[in-house]
Amino acid sequence: MTALRMGELRRRSRRPALAPAPPGAVSLAMGEPDFPTPPPVIEAAAAALRAGHTHYADQKGLPELRAALASRLPPGRTWTADDVVVTHGATAALAAVVLATIGPGDRVVIPEPAYSLYADLVVFAGGAVDFVPLAPDLHWDLDALAAALPGAAMMIFSNPSNPTGIVHREEELRALGELLDGSDTLVVSDEAYHRLVYPGHVMTSALEVESLRDRTVYVQTFSKTYAMTGWRVGYLAGPREVVDAAAHAHRTCNGSLNTAVQHAALAALDLPDGVVGAMAEAYRRRRELVVSELSGVPGLRLVPPEGAFYGFLRYAADLPSEVVARELAERKVLVRAGAEYGPSGEGHVRISFAAAEDDLRTGLARIVAHLGDAGSGRAGGDILRLHFE
Repeated sequence: MTALRMGELRRRSRRPALAPAPPGAVSLAMGEPDFPTPPPVIEAAAAALRAGHTHYADQKGLPELRAALASRLPPGRTWTADDVVVTHGATAALAAVVLATIGPGDRVVIPEPAYSLYADLVVFAGGAVDFVPLAPDLHWDLDALAAALPGAAMMIFSNPSNPTGIVHREEELRALGELLDGSDTLVVSDEAYHRLVYPGHVMTSALEVESLRDRTVYVQTFSKTYAMTGWRVGYLAGPREVVDAAAHAHRTCNGSLNTAVQHAALAALDLPDGVVGAMAEAYRRRRELVVSELSGVPGLRLVPPEGAFYGFLRYAADLPSEVVARELAERKVLVRAGAEYGPSGEGHVRISFAAAEDDLRTGLARIVAHLGDAGSGRAGGDILRLHFE
């Protein structure tokens, strides 16, 4: 018999089981860098295996890796290795903190559209998801947050944002700190895309904001910055009591992370900045391509991405996003349905530009052909144009 909690998760989850693109199709669905892992990282893993690093590691992570990560956390307080837990990707970090701190009936505020894992984890823990729609520019609606936050056990968000590509500004974060003043609400800030911020925008970590620092669990991953998705290296840092509880949850569900992989992660931290910079520059060019190809297309509207490698594309066709995603798949381009990311995501599809430029051009052309003039005509509604905000 299926457990009650799992039955509820299956009923409410909108997360699809993704598969490779079929022959002839291009995928703009995956949030995965198309770059290979840098060779020094691979070589470090091989060297660790040859050196005999094939046994269990400390369940919180190699002390030297945790110390290196602590030294790189934003300033404002003294961080040590004991403030950091190395996890099986950011997914396990998020799961650990939610399972360690959220119980039946606890309310968790999620500004949405938002990464769909957040809501699934809250449901899995028995908590209550409180979705709060974003403002029209896809930044936080602070008035709506002010109404939702009192009594909330937690707020979860990503910055830069998956799926919207928005970079939440320092003043937004400071306003959040003011709204939470005097409360016990825990903040979980998923900053997986912190190195992917485009010209004209500035990334501010929640840990840099004094009013948030002592209540924030910072979640990070090697996946996006270092093209290490398959290596499954993530980590979290934050208040010691929460970190210790999350470490206990993680070791219960996952155990320690692959030892040789942790040595590879140490090598990734020592990569020249130009290695990461070159990948970030490629994403910047692709972002410009996305904006250029979609600009002025009747029936489509995009708030230009400020960070990450996603575009959250609104279409005029009067069809559910899951239907639109299925129609696009039939036309050999894979995207994610906007409804996966929350109620406000309906009427959108998410595209990823973590794809080769040729595939990106091909996919965008297929999207425009299906949802541009044809989409607006089929909907019979107002034509929406891309605009810059």
